[in-house]
Amino acid sequence: MRIIDPSSKFKLPDSVRKVLLIQLGDIGDVVWTTPSIRAAQNALPDGKISVMVREGFGGLLEADPSVDRVFEAKHYSGNLFQQAAGQLSFLRELRAERFDLAVDLRLGDRGAFMAFAAGAPLRVTLYYPENLPFWRNYLFTHGAAVGPTVHPHGAAEQSLRILRKIGIDTDDITPGLWVADSVKGRIREILVREKVDSLKRWITVNPFSRWPHKEWNTRKWIEVINWLEREYAIPVLIVGSREEQAKAEDIRKHCDSGTFNFAGLTTLAELAGLLSQSMLHIGVDSAAPHIAASTGTPTITIYGPSSWKEWAPVGKSHRVVVSNMDCVPCHLKGCDGSGRSRCLEALTVDQVKPVIREAMEERLSKIHPIVD
Repeated sequence: MRIIDPSSKFKLPDSVRKVLLIQLGDIGDVVWTTPSIRAAQNALPDGKISVMVREGFGGLLEADPSVDRVFEAKHYSGNLFQQAAGQLSFLRELRAERFDLAVDLRLGDRGAFMAFAAGAPLRVTLYYPENLPFWRNYLFTHGAAVGPTVHPHGAAEQSLRILRKIGIDTDDITPGLWVADSVKGRIREILVREKVDSLKRWITVNPFSRWPHKEWNTRKWIEVINWLEREYAIPVLIVGSREEQAKAEDIRKHCDSGTFNFAGLTTLAELAGLLSQSMLHIGVDSAAPHIAASTGTPTITIYGPSSWKEWAPVGKSHRVVVSNMDCVPCHLKGCDGSGRSRCLEALTVDQVKPVIREAMEERLSKIHPIVD
């Protein structure tokens, strides 16, 4: 492996046309990779940019005009032979693309193997000499040593810090997701089926996270949702995964009649379509605020122990609500190993309402301008 040190850059050969970007992180990581995808396409206007993501995440990028092809790294079912056959078929399909460059945007073993298996003559990753398997560096031709200085790109930096070392960069760090017309059509069908007036505006709410230490109290969400309906007479759609459907229903049944349970009713691409048409998205630190913001919908995100400075959506239309406790953000998974976050438990409904009111007044003024 050739190390590209912090003070230098590696110029890509003019022959590079087909690029594979490997992003096997969570949904938020995929969303925050979109500035890097655009940067790669702009740097190689005659090239073709493909992206590999985890199984089930590909729908987020299928309509992106900067993406030539999306690969999903799947886990194949069946016996050992069937699993191996499925994986080999996938790898043959990958190698048939004849990529000139493969870039692993994370530090996982699977991404490293996929970069090597793709067969690209140039394979780039972040150079990290410690705490990784010794063999990982041998799967790449170049390692980007980024040094201690952090470029002010927030979460987009996770990808750009590597691409920047090979001459691919951008000042536009705002994530952007595209929603296909076919997806918009399916959203209309779901709204009709669930008896939501698709001609009216609505608000989406996501109270859920993969990590319980990031979640706010259910009772407080019920209070906020009922206040929203009384204050603005606007439908509230609770969104989430299929696994969160029961928890969403528990909230809905304690809310007024204008609340709808949409958890588990959409694919990931359809969720992006639904959020793109929302008047405002309110939720905890999870994938939904990133998706909503990347489609142009204003967001309010409640943060606990995780850092809003690194991960919150960028732009004036996006707001965060954070506890005023001195320990925030601690980056821990709950206080003292309990799995509970006191900073979120201390955050009151009265601290959240003014932020929502400010966002709603801003939105309503744009829809219905105030005339003196």
